[in-house]
Amino acid sequence: MSLTPRQPLPSTASQTPAPSAPVPKPTPASSLDIYTGDPNFMTSLARGLIVIQAFTQQTPQMTISQLSVKTGLSRAAVRRCLYTLTKLGFAGAEDGSRYSLRPRMLSLSHTYTTSNTLSSAAQPILERMSAALRESFSVATLDGEDIVYIARTQVTRLMAVDLHIGSRLPAYCTSMGRVLLAYLPVEQLEQYLSKVNLIPHTTRTITSAEKLRLALRNVRRNGYALCDQEYEVGLRSLAVPVYSISGRVVATINLSGNAPRLSVLEMQSRYLTHLRNAANELSGFLH
Repeated sequence: MSLTPRQPLPSTASQTPAPSAPVPKPTPASSLDIYTGDPNFMTSLARGLIVIQAFTQQTPQMTISQLSVKTGLSRAAVRRCLYTLTKLGFAGAEDGSRYSLRPRMLSLSHTYTTSNTLSSAAQPILERMSAALRESFSVATLDGEDIVYIARTQVTRLMAVDLHIGSRLPAYCTSMGRVLLAYLPVEQLEQYLSKVNLIPHTTRTITSAEKLRLALRNVRRNGYALCDQEYEVGLRSLAVPVYSISGRVVATINLSGNAPRLSVLEMQSRYLTHLRNAANELSGFLH
């Protein structure tokens, strides 16, 4: 009796691909890799700034381990940064483990606001407008993918997040951000669009690069941007550009209001001229 040779089972190696390793999420520390080998770059200073920026309204107190995870820095590097900041009075830990920033940190922002012409000139203009119109106004500049508030007056609390000088918001879904993006050189705008993550903050948020390009073209054509509840439901805002003496847009000034109270038509007809006059006044300080 002859035996039939047992046939080998077909290999499934080619049918089932090996799972790919997860791509590590970029951390603030990983942004320093591009400076590797630069003899003039102070890595220790950069790490200290990363630790400082890790503290937010949502995470005002953190342990060394938490900061290490959030920043991507080693525990040893975080410990040295906190040691230095504590010795200089910029940080501290009441219980010995959970660190927070100290009031002396305000001296850094005060130095900026008093030495920056835009910021120091904008604040009294906004305060005068708020006193006359009883509305909230802001001035911001572009920093990377975000806008940064450099002057602000607030008549009533409009947003869930507490905005103040130094606050950051995404540029693509805010009126001030749209103004600043609209007047960027083409190559800078394309670079921004190639890397920005268009997150839908509300159902109205523009999340398509092509639709955003169209919105920015409208901003340039109209000379202002109006965002209707794209960042937060119930918030409507109107912004205009602030020009330097060279004709470059260096900042933007806006009005923020409650959507049920301020209609789009009212914002355009009642407040647009006030914003443009304030922007022209602010531009005068840059000449």
